[in-house]
Amino acid sequence: MSRRKVSNPLALAVMACLFERPMHPYEMASTLRERHKDESIKLNYGSLYAVVESLKQHALIVAQETERAGNRPERTVYRITDAGRLELTDWLSELLCRPAKEYTHFEAGLCLMPVLPPEDVVAQLEQRCNALELKAVQAQSVRALLADRNFPRLFSIEAEYRWALEETELRWTRQLIAEIKSGEFDGLAQWRGFHAEPAVLPDADSFRGK
Repeated sequence: MSRRKVSNPLALAVMACLFERPMHPYEMASTLRERHKDESIKLNYGSLYAVVESLKQHALIVAQETERAGNRPERTVYRITDAGRLELTDWLSELLCRPAKEYTHFEAGLCLMPVLPPEDVVAQLEQRCNALELKAVQAQSVRALLADRNFPRLFSIEAEYRWALEETELRWTRQLIAEIKSGEFDGLAQWRGFHAEPAVLPDADSFRGK
């Protein structure tokens, strides 16, 4: 992936908002939340204002005007620059076309899984499946609601992708549980040995192949 002047994905969302029309930060946040984009891009006001300032420093956006509504504090309205438009389209194109390594929490847990005994891992994975099953039921309700309202797929495609990932993860995790329970999981005997009593830690020579 290319190194960006501003690398926080929230910056991409800010530029996308301003690609639509000039806005002040509060309106950007409201727009993103109203459209549920905060379910795909982490959003909080502290980060938003920091991102806006960084984009401004790199001349990707500029202040257009300052406005005041009633007794509310003044708000600065920003617009995207030509450089910002180029950055937006280039960055978005890169995200869509290039697979990137993403370090998920679940993968981190899996790579260190042998620290726990197999039975404990099965119990934790079964809890995960329960949570994923609940999310699948919720997703089905949302799908039905969107269909009833003839909501364009264009504006919910990221949710569709997330649901597909969760459904795949659920199937894969169920299979993993089944293999551990049945004893078919490769390396299970060695894994159980890690937790046998008394525990025997490997010495340095074992790592050198002696």
